[in-house]
Amino acid sequence: MATRSSLLILALLLGFHVSEAQFGARAQTAVTEKLLASIVQVTAEVPADARTARSLGTKRQGSGIVIDGEGLVLTIGYLILEASTIEIGLNDGRKSPARLIAYDHETGLGLLRAIEPLNIKAIELGNSDTAVIRQPILVAAHGGVSQAGGGYVMSRRDFAAPWEYLLENAIFTAPPHPQFGGAALIDENGKLIGVGSLTVPNAAGESVAMAGNMFVPINALKPILGDLLANGKTSHPPRPWLGLYSEELRGRLFVTRVPEGGPAHKAGLRPGDLILGIDDKPVSGLKDYYRKLWSLGPAGVQVPLNVLRGITPTLHIINSMDRRDWFLTPRVH
Repeated sequence: MATRSSLLILALLLGFHVSEAQFGARAQTAVTEKLLASIVQVTAEVPADARTARSLGTKRQGSGIVIDGEGLVLTIGYLILEASTIEIGLNDGRKSPARLIAYDHETGLGLLRAIEPLNIKAIELGNSDTAVIRQPILVAAHGGVSQAGGGYVMSRRDFAAPWEYLLENAIFTAPPHPQFGGAALIDENGKLIGVGSLTVPNAAGESVAMAGNMFVPINALKPILGDLLANGKTSHPPRPWLGLYSEELRGRLFVTRVPEGGPAHKAGLRPGDLILGIDDKPVSGLKDYYRKLWSLGPAGVQVPLNVLRGITPTLHIINSMDRRDWFLTPRVH
């Protein structure tokens, strides 16, 4: 993927002050050894009866980032969600089995620990709050220089997704990197400021057509890292989860999918229902809906959801649950 110019950008980001004419094999080798060796491959196998097997597949592959000297690997969580086996691959061809440390549903981040020594220098965590619009960045997936490419931060904004997910101050970049899952977002100081999550059609703004990627800011990890390492989960009470996929269309919020056996399905919700509000309080879009939902209390709270089905307004009382209890995630601690 990397072109001569993007390799030069990478060299400059890492402090190699070389000109286009000077940039050659020595600089490429130095750049690779300096940083890109910390970007590893993550391969996971998921049982066929897992909740996410149909939507995400049973064989998943992406990137991860070594963030300490003892083989701790940070990745995007959907790669390892419900995985029965996980393997880490290095640029030199070595492989190591890994165990799941934690998957945080709120941020979408996952942590692994290599079982065998990696002997790789960890990348340093940066400050994602310093990422501003038009800032040059590097996106790097597993595979060395060929999978690294330059780009720019295009916007910073909250990101809401249909699967009961709301990420504050997400980082949006362009051009899009095709191997975005678990890829490293690296700033001009060679520090990690984000983890690749998705491709998006509107990197420059909600209503601006521009293909790009969404990254989870590294600052979302810092307050919870200690809890995840110690307990496999955060210390604060889990949010209420309904098992309700919804999408915003022309200012209205429609139910698109209701997993069978989940809280919303048991309460009678169906695809095509129009969500009007929570506890008779109107909702305006996904972000407002999630914030009102989570303000009711922790997982287990009853959620009075106002719905329009056809021309009939109805009230559904949903017994929420902890999302972690829904998935077949192995116990890690």
